[in-house]
Amino acid sequence: MSYDVLLADEAREYVDALDQKSTRIVKENLRKLEADPYPRPRSGSGDKEKIVVDGEAVYRLHIGRTHTAFYTILDHEEEVRVIEVLDIDDAHKRYGF
Repeated sequence: MSYDVLLADEAREYVDALDQKSTRIVKENLRKLEADPYPRPRSGSGDKEKIVVDGEAVYRLHIGRTHTAFYTILDHEEEVRVIEVLDIDDAHKRYGF
């Protein structure tokens, strides 16, 4: 199954404001969610984790040591919806990870 990866406006604005190299890295990592958005412990497929934010289950993807993306998965629509992309330090302050 292949998923469409959709970015919320806020996430798209964050990515668009990055320098060229960071934009490329973030987009490459988000594209990997097309094939496999779920965490697979010990698989070497990236730093994905299911977490609870404000009582709602979401997924978190660390991108390098610089950015963090938060997303939901809609299997029935074959979509990954990226809710937010933040600087990793801002994500830690905001969500306490």
